Amino acid sequence: MSAKIIDGKAVAESIRGELKRQVAELKTRGVTPGLAVILVGSDPASTSYVTAKEKACQEIGMFSSDNRLPAATSQAELLALIDRFNKDPRIHGILVQLPLPKHIDEAAILLAVDPDKDVDGFHPVNVGRMVVGQEAYLPCTPHGILQLLVRSGVKLDGAEVVVVGRSNIVGKPIANLLIQKSPLGNATVTVCHTHTKDLAAHVRRADIVIAAAGRPNTITADMVKPGAVVIDVGVNRVEDATKAKGFRLVGDVDFQTVREKASLITPVPGGVGPMTITMLLYNTVQSARRPVISRP
Repeated sequence: MSAKIIDGKAVAESIRGELKRQVAELKTRGVTPGLAVILVGSDPASTSYVTAKEKACQEIGMFSSDNRLPAATSQAELLALIDRFNKDPRIHGILVQLPLPKHIDEAAILLAVDPDKDVDGFHPVNVGRMVVGQEAYLPCTPHGILQLLVRSGVKLDGAEVVVVGRSNIVGKPIANLLIQKSPLGNATVTVCHTHTKDLAAHVRRADIVIAAAGRPNTITADMVKPGAVVIDVGVNRVEDATKAKGFRLVGDVDFQTVREKASLITPVPGGVGPMTITMLLYNTVQSARRPVISRP
């Protein structure tokens, strides 16, 4: 048996088509969804990511404010810019690209963003709303994972899920979302991490494995039960002399062997990655829609 590939690019494209239609409808009512993107410094990975976000905004008709600041930008200057966007009615979402330079307190910056414009879903207010099941901006990568599962026909209700990784960005929020009583939840979830004893024993029970450990080949074929669904969140660089850049990207799953036991599996790249930016667009469009759909 060879697993069916979950094509994250195709799913993301479908959702972006839905969003493009929503943006067009909003524009007929005088509203253009606006996203402010702030990048401090010139980290290559962050620069590439921010550029992709801005391109995605343009493709679905959104307004994007591109703010690229020097690495020496002070915390006070950054806070002042965020305050300006908090008050700007043209801006429905604010994204501060992480990581920030070491002289800036990331926690203070995340707290400064208006929770109603926190389309990354990182503000403690939105995290709290998510945990108790209130309406909130869901973190983009976990929400993207849920969309991949649901749109691939995976049954979550009653499923045994093992999440490998406990980060604030992926592991904790995806576990929380999956246990909630909702169409995107009702699963039984086990969270594993670096101190878990006998990781393989836990993973073998799983109907759905979500690998977000940040380490290549964490999940191998002997750890996966036949027919399991495997979602690989990892993006790791490994040396490869055959590549022009001297490296290739791999996930946290030993893809070639695990795909022979799984029923569905995401590739790296092309799996979870395209969904993250797409769900950022989704959150921004929903932010713009809120005051419009509440009008009589």
